[in-house]
Amino acid sequence: MDYLESARSWLAQDPDPVTRAELTELMETESVAEITSRFSQRLEFGTAGLRGELGAGPNRMNRIVVAQTAKGLAEFLNQNHDTYQDRAGKLSVVIGYDGRVNSDIFARDSAEILQASGIQTFLFDRAVPTPVAAFTGRRMSSSATIVVTASHNPPRDNGYKVYLGGPTGQSQLTPPQDAQIASLIDNIAEHATFDGIEKSGDYSLIGQREIDAYLERAMELIPGAESEFARRRNISITHTALHGVGWFVVNQLMTRAGFNCSPVAAQAEPDGLFPTVSFPNPEEQGAMDLSFDTAKKLHSDLILANDPDADRLAVGVLQDGHYRMLTGDEVGILLADHLAPTSKVIANSIVSADLGALAEFHGVDYQHTLTGFKWISKVRDLGYGYEEALGYCVDPDYTPDKDGITAALVIAEMASKLALKNLSLVDELDRIADQFGHVATGQVSIRVTSTETIAKIMSGLREAPPALVAGDAVTFEDYLARPDAMKTDALIFKGAQVKVIVRPSGTEPKLKCYLQATGETKDQAHHLLKALREFASATLNALQ
Repeated sequence: MDYLESARSWLAQDPDPVTRAELTELMETESVAEITSRFSQRLEFGTAGLRGELGAGPNRMNRIVVAQTAKGLAEFLNQNHDTYQDRAGKLSVVIGYDGRVNSDIFARDSAEILQASGIQTFLFDRAVPTPVAAFTGRRMSSSATIVVTASHNPPRDNGYKVYLGGPTGQSQLTPPQDAQIASLIDNIAEHATFDGIEKSGDYSLIGQREIDAYLERAMELIPGAESEFARRRNISITHTALHGVGWFVVNQLMTRAGFNCSPVAAQAEPDGLFPTVSFPNPEEQGAMDLSFDTAKKLHSDLILANDPDADRLAVGVLQDGHYRMLTGDEVGILLADHLAPTSKVIANSIVSADLGALAEFHGVDYQHTLTGFKWISKVRDLGYGYEEALGYCVDPDYTPDKDGITAALVIAEMASKLALKNLSLVDELDRIADQFGHVATGQVSIRVTSTETIAKIMSGLREAPPALVAGDAVTFEDYLARPDAMKTDALIFKGAQVKVIVRPSGTEPKLKCYLQATGETKDQAHHLLKALREFASATLNALQ
């Protein structure tokens, strides 16, 4: 199909000179494949909102797509006024944005459109971490909160994350509301141009006062006595924001708490080009190299790393003269053991380590959820929730999402208290493992250029599921066949000592294979995990 006519129509309404020039060049050079990629479909609006590469066309992130999305959300809220009204009986929206290219522009366009639609709109006057925006939306009981962010995606991406108020409690969007909003967006895209969508500059700006409210609440998560502040100088911390928006808030919080926390200077300020990393994700190869170098120079005991929107946390510890990054499950287990005694319920996703024995010991309820904090945050009476992908919710009553900043504060507090006994976070992990069992977790994933590759692998596993995994007889469960709310595109292979979960990523073009191994000792668990990695790599490669 020839999409040149669609491209011409798009060009006529595009307000961005950069994407106009880009599309003009594609049309002049008759780049059929690239034009088809941009116009044969549109970015899907779902429970993750929007996320995609910057560029012209409905299948990219740009001002037109964002305007259509903002107007669709506005119509949804107006059609459901009574359900999503704030505590003042009005419709209101909080908008935050990160430091990626065009995030501020997308946020401003959204504010103008929502305000013109009769919805009181509060736009942050600076780039802020996602958890600060989520906290503010909950504190203000907003009808919705928008954060323009692509989190830890590649540098050329941007995104649009939506939280809903009312019965959703200012937590992430879930079905069926996502499909309802998507339908409204499609209708607007068909009938309205960018200039035809009404806009108003009468929105309100918010900023430091809201950040201060977040910081004040965060400080309530740790002891406030004067003696505690003096004690916190016993450890040295290196922090990286990975060119994101975390350091500005982390610095204020750690200073208030009394910690000695220094930044990786080259990565401390927001920079949407991410000049020192090829992939701004603490889990990716090479992303932590500057952190290691800085920590060595400063003789730091602890490394804390946030992803670009600071909703995730990675932790590095000094061990035998070298820095070792803890896995997401290791950090999750540390926080679970620390927070369970003051929680009614702890929860994590099906791809994360099992907390059953730990929860039973502490006398708290334990729940598994589907992948994503859109599900974890909705667990009733949640006191703590986590996901192995570096996501930790340590204050769910106030921030209904993962929060890499408050999690960093609690981890630093734990490390400081352990240091008084000449112990480390690794020592604490060993103690927990001795008490509740040795579990080693890891992940094997493949990044693809076509979703057809993912579908082919998943189909192959469904048609011929393995009976043995790393020598352990396994049962097979296809979560896509479940009749309940846990239905999702995931395959689980479980044996006496192994567990393998295979699922497509919800935010990236990746197929992920989550691995869990248990053993009577740490060495046994890690030896089995190595065998699981070999199995997963060989299986995924064979099915491509």
